[in-house]
Amino acid sequence: MTTSQPAHDCQLCPRLAEFRRANRTNLPDYFNAPVPTFSASNARLLIVGLAPGLHGANRTGRPFTGDYAGDLLYATLLKHRLARGSYLERADDGLELVDCAITNAVRCVPPQNKPLPIEINTCRQFLKAQIEAMPHLHAILALGKIAHDSVCETLGVKKSSHPFGHGKSYALDKIRLIASYHCSRYNTNTGVLTEEMFDTVVKQAKLAAMPAI
Repeated sequence: MTTSQPAHDCQLCPRLAEFRRANRTNLPDYFNAPVPTFSASNARLLIVGLAPGLHGANRTGRPFTGDYAGDLLYATLLKHRLARGSYLERADDGLELVDCAITNAVRCVPPQNKPLPIEINTCRQFLKAQIEAMPHLHAILALGKIAHDSVCETLGVKKSSHPFGHGKSYALDKIRLIASYHCSRYNTNTGVLTEEMFDTVVKQAKLAAMPAI
């Protein structure tokens, strides 16, 4: 049975394993390992990103922590009471999630932030195990097309019938899948995603996961 977390020195993807080894030499103070899911107990919402950023989650060891995407994500979660405490861009800042969890489609940092299709496919077993380990899960918010497509593959639904689009929402048995543009600096700088758009889609995901709250 696959666990929801890869081994600390996971070797399933040779290119990513080699990149981690190089980073342990070049960036010895970094986490440099598969980044585990950050979760509240009994979470009803799962947020799925692409992969750890080299100087973000790969440095801190917590998803979306230490880079611009995390600044926007955690500020929005705090606004909607899906997190409590203070986000200080480090894993020991005491920030807690509320009713949600955050993970990535690919758990290891990829070169140029671009995982290969075979790496996405290989790491999907951990996403599947993560979803199966969440008995109270009602909604998934996928950040970006790669995360969206990987969730579709994980849940066994056709991507052609569930195309990616910002704000798109699909009822998949007991889980509702909601798609969002990734909250990267590139997307916000180019206007692909505004803070207002992201705020709206996070609110949409919360309502899907917790309609009575």
